[in-house]
Amino acid sequence: MSTKTELEEYKSKVQEEQFLRPQTLDEYIGQDKIKDMLKVSILAAKKRGEPIDHVLLYGPQGLGKTTLAQVIANEMESDITVISGPAIEKTGDLAAILSQLKPYDVLFIDEIHRLQKVVSETLYSAMEDFVIDIVIGRDTDARTIRLDLPPFTLIGATTTYGMLAGPLRDRFGSTFKLDFYSVDELKQICERTARIYGNIIDEASAIEIAKRSRGTPRIVNRIFKRVRDYADVTNEGKVTYEITLKTLDNLNIDELGLDDKDRQYLLTIIKNFKGGPVGVDNLASALSEDRLTIENVYEPYLIKEGFVQRTIRGRVATEKAYKHLNIKYNTGLFSYED
Repeated sequence: MSTKTELEEYKSKVQEEQFLRPQTLDEYIGQDKIKDMLKVSILAAKKRGEPIDHVLLYGPQGLGKTTLAQVIANEMESDITVISGPAIEKTGDLAAILSQLKPYDVLFIDEIHRLQKVVSETLYSAMEDFVIDIVIGRDTDARTIRLDLPPFTLIGATTTYGMLAGPLRDRFGSTFKLDFYSVDELKQICERTARIYGNIIDEASAIEIAKRSRGTPRIVNRIFKRVRDYADVTNEGKVTYEITLKTLDNLNIDELGLDDKDRQYLLTIIKNFKGGPVGVDNLASALSEDRLTIENVYEPYLIKEGFVQRTIRGRVATEKAYKHLNIKYNTGLFSYED
């Protein structure tokens, strides 16, 4: 595949994601309490002619933090600059980004917990006083220049709230935790996505996709795209319950939303570590994954649904996990049912 083709595919993917994203709070499905609070904050800020206060969004991956940031910018009628925390390596990088902002712009930093310490400390004065101090030169020739910034709104997103430095957390005027979505909310998202793509979907199919999407809008859209492929090829774009079940079966996504990786995670605890407890580092090593993937991708849904417990000594598979995998539960000892 040529470089040009790869670039075109990447741009197409970005455009598709933008296409699916809601543009206003009224279009945004779910997180109703957060939306209500944001509506008040946005109306108050616009009435005063000020930028909305800095906002911190946290929660598991795929719940709509980036989308919500873009919606806030749209509601404020402001431009938004989107960047990932690890991409800002030096204070100079941050200064260059901040200096390009216009009054009332929104700066969205994804994975803000991964900012370098010196970079995050530079944000303190930028968030509070709209100024940053830049050190020029070295040793005896070093001097500090203060750079005035336009009033702006910083929106930070993180999956690991506890990794943020306290002084940085305290400078956000609003902090919101995004929760997993209900089946009804995910059903609405699925139906909306189908309408955008021009596919017909019956209610049973939308519910089934929602039930197996782990409470996560991103997964709803991902599963629907695969179901849509089957429908386009075999049924002129009409999504039926039969096509939906066939697709989910081919994807190995079971009735509770667990896929092959989830089942392997649970089986590793049960078979390799006698049900636990097992430390996350040992578990990551056994699965050939890194610790952050275990904590941020595998575990949030499995813990929420009661398949795994975190204890002081490590992760423990629950009786629910044994039953779901058709393994006899016997206080840590296991045997497969006939």
